[in-house]
Amino acid sequence: MSDDFEAKDWGEQFQKLFNPLGISVPGLGQPTIDPGEIEQKITELRVVENWLKTNVGMVDMTIKTLEMQKAALEAMQASADAVKSSDNTQAKKKKK
Repeated sequence: MSDDFEAKDWGEQFQKLFNPLGISVPGLGQPTIDPGEIEQKITELRVVENWLKTNVGMVDMTIKTLEMQKAALEAMQASADAVKSSDNTQAKKKKK
C-alpha cells in the first residue's frame, strides 16, 4: 500500500464510486447539520416509504387475484373433464 494514500484520497474514491457525476449530495460524505434539512429528508423518505408500501399492496392484490383466476380456471377445467368423462361412459353403455 502506498504511503501517499490518505483518507482524503479514500473519500474522493468513495465519491467517484457512488456519485460519478460529481453532483453535490447533502449527507454523502458529510453529515447534514441543519435539523430542518434532516426533518425534510425524513418527511421525503416517509413519502417514499408509503408509496412503496402502496405498491407492495397492489402487487400482493394482483398476485391473489391471479391465484383466484387460476383456481377458477382449474375448477372449470376439472368440471368440463368430469362432464366429458360422464358423457363418454354413458355413450359406451348405450352402444352395448
